[in-house]
Amino acid sequence: MTKVPFLDLKSLNAPFMDDLKNAACSVVESGWYIRGHYCERFENAFAEYCGVKYAVGVGNGLDALSLMLRASMELGRLHEGDEILVPANTYIATVLAVSAVGLKPVLVEPAENSYDMNPKRLKDAYGARTRAILVVHLYGRLCAMDEICAFANEHDLLLFEDCAQAHGARMSDGRGAGTFGSAAAFSFYPTKNLGALGDAGMVLTNDADVANMVRALGNYGSERKYVNKYKGVNSRLDEMQAALLLAKLPHLDASNERRREIASRYCAEIKNPKVLLPEIPATPSEHVYHVFVIRLKNEESRNEMQKFLAARGIETLIHYPIPPHLQEAYAHEFSGEYPVAEAMAKTILSIPMSPVMTDDEVSEVIGAINEF
Repeated sequence: MTKVPFLDLKSLNAPFMDDLKNAACSVVESGWYIRGHYCERFENAFAEYCGVKYAVGVGNGLDALSLMLRASMELGRLHEGDEILVPANTYIATVLAVSAVGLKPVLVEPAENSYDMNPKRLKDAYGARTRAILVVHLYGRLCAMDEICAFANEHDLLLFEDCAQAHGARMSDGRGAGTFGSAAAFSFYPTKNLGALGDAGMVLTNDADVANMVRALGNYGSERKYVNKYKGVNSRLDEMQAALLLAKLPHLDASNERRREIASRYCAEIKNPKVLLPEIPATPSEHVYHVFVIRLKNEESRNEMQKFLAARGIETLIHYPIPPHLQEAYAHEFSGEYPVAEAMAKTILSIPMSPVMTDDEVSEVIGAINEF
């Protein structure tokens, strides 16, 4: 019997049940289910929360990534075959979005201490066809944005953000995930810090042209009904998910703070010398701990730890066991070597992290890891 689940979505949504039911009933009773009042309200609320001018709801996080890139191509800012620098340590969706629109992903090794894109490795990946950087705020931690922004400005590159795991992460000066580049993509997959009860995504930008283009491309390429200016797709945030997300948004900061409390306990109380803990950023708000990742010395030790914790009733996952360049889908895409990303894939382990974890559950995880 499981003592500590990795993530219990039913318990995660239970505190908001009345608000969620009221929101769902309101949508059903309205008779309007796609791109209506609730979608507009959530777009405006999330844009204000993040600190940008425009937000466009789309079907899911992958669509958000591909549509923000496609919008830049339709506006003539990117062209087919242009190279986009992306992290070698990321979920496959980041790379899929780049490939899907006819751009070329070029991988950048991660930093050992943060797991995020290493800004010192950007120059190694930069080339004559490089036109943009797509950062991923992996596991909920903001990348080294001052250094990355400086590199982008120096080389006249567009900057995009994959914020699928970083809802609410902010620098000490208030700048947050989704505010640094030309556009940013968010996922509201149910497991995210701000999760829908189904698929949902959003593109944020301060550029009205990008926002209008994303909205048109996600609506069959149409700005006006039955008039199709672009070869678009069907990717729209439906009213039900927008209403549910709008109900949960006011609780996001408190949920993130609870995640930080749990992370602080993990970092302070896990004392096993076999375990490498993640670096805590100088500004706590820079990390919202979508997942909490530890590392072991090698793959065998990682696998033994996972089995040991499972025997104690503690669920764990691996984010991610196969880096993009080793996936079969990209077997012939990348020719470089990425030893840091590969080493991470073999040694990382994600332990339970949820704002509804009890103090006893946190203690159970800590005790089991220390006992290993």
